Amino acid sequence: MYRKFKGDQLFTGYELLPSNNILITNETGTVAGIVDESEAGDDISVHKGIISPGFINCHCHLELSHLKGHIPKKTGLIDFILKIVTERHFDEAEIIRAINKAEAEMIQNGIVAVGDICNNALSLPQKRNAKLWYYNFIETSGFPPAVAETRFQRNIDLYQQFATLPSDSSIVPHAPYSVSPELFKRINEVNSNKLVSIHNQETEAENDFFKNKKGDFIRMFETMNIDISFFTASGLSSLQTYLPYVNNQRSLILVHNVSTSVEDIEFAAALCKRNESELYYCFCPNANLYITGALPAIPAFINKECRIVLGTDSLASNDALSILDEIKAIHKHFPEISLHTLLGWATINGAMALGCEAVYGSFDKGKQPGIILITDELSGAAVERLL
Repeated sequence: MYRKFKGDQLFTGYELLPSNNILITNETGTVAGIVDESEAGDDISVHKGIISPGFINCHCHLELSHLKGHIPKKTGLIDFILKIVTERHFDEAEIIRAINKAEAEMIQNGIVAVGDICNNALSLPQKRNAKLWYYNFIETSGFPPAVAETRFQRNIDLYQQFATLPSDSSIVPHAPYSVSPELFKRINEVNSNKLVSIHNQETEAENDFFKNKKGDFIRMFETMNIDISFFTASGLSSLQTYLPYVNNQRSLILVHNVSTSVEDIEFAAALCKRNESELYYCFCPNANLYITGALPAIPAFINKECRIVLGTDSLASNDALSILDEIKAIHKHFPEISLHTLLGWATINGAMALGCEAVYGSFDKGKQPGIILITDELSGAAVERLL
């Protein structure tokens, strides 16, 4: 038994096709092919809007879902971090309920696969239900060199818990300002042929810290009583300082990139080429607007032919877990970027970045990528799951 889907347009993961193209799947959504309407026969399900593969959310913090609305908007990154560190500890049952609700929201919003940041095991029970496909980034932090081994071993234990899931996991650094060279070295040693994700240049203060050992990050360390007397400014941007420590992975996702310069983009491209690793830039525009009000210079990344993917970040820094909302935000601020391009970032690019492109991201024959309908004009568009 086959199912047949027709929309005003069909986005394959690679291109937008006109309405005479019919998507054919079996009952469970495995793609059989795309044919002209004249060859499709009867029983075609007709829909108004764009039919697309399910969305890929390359950066999420499911375990922070209980903080929705808890942190005021536009606090700036430092005060946002301080609130996360000091105010994230709710009753465990409440956190688990929020995780369950947030996953249901992602499913409703057409998301089929997620790159999820994990600092604890509270999302494990939900992920065992396999309602979504997850790549689990076991996040490690510890800026003082003296804590490197202890923090790393703690995350080895957490990684082993997530290894019981069918999807893959990696131990990854949180951010340049929270991981010492010693800890980078330990993380790097275990990531041969793995996927690595890191929060990158979310604010210009991060570059100021690495270039000059000045700026708002000094206040953060003082507030957290972290002794940084060991740290010496490199005189370079954050990315150019830390990225040489990250050289043993199959692919790398740099997340946020609000203060990433053209020189940084060129530096990262050359380094990853030498290391034979794939490089992706993940944009989470609504989180950036929520925390600082600033956005990355996305056209600069396009001009440099960067591979781009999208993420929602967490409900602590976003009003919703919706990749369509991220597309809308980019379209509003950068209307010159085509819908075709944005949908590619949200589907096949994301699937390739997370390593799940054998199943998700496009309507290639044999895949089971989920089928969604994007209704109305983009500014007012909504998502409906078809299969």
